[in-house]
Amino acid sequence: MVIKKSPPPKRYKVGEIMEHTELSRQTIHNYTMLGLIKPVERTDSGHRLYGEDVFPRLRKIQLLQRHHSLSEIKEMLDKDETSGAPDGGESAPSA
Repeated sequence: MVIKKSPPPKRYKVGEIMEHTELSRQTIHNYTMLGLIKPVERTDSGHRLYGEDVFPRLRKIQLLQRHHSLSEIKEMLDKDETSGAPDGGESAPSA
């Protein structure tokens, strides 16, 4: 058997993200509205779908929240994206 294409990437609905994290639907919605996480597509009925990379990004947000506001975190993540730094590559500063 020869596999010519890799399988399509997994997409997660908000409810599935909630199952794998301790975050509420409202928190995920707020993070999306603030631009901290971004859906990669939408279903035909308009539900947001997130890629597998949302999980390390959420972990990073939670770590950074110990010492930074959400607006500061947004700036940091935006800076990381423009510099090409991976989401999970930078640890939160220690106290």
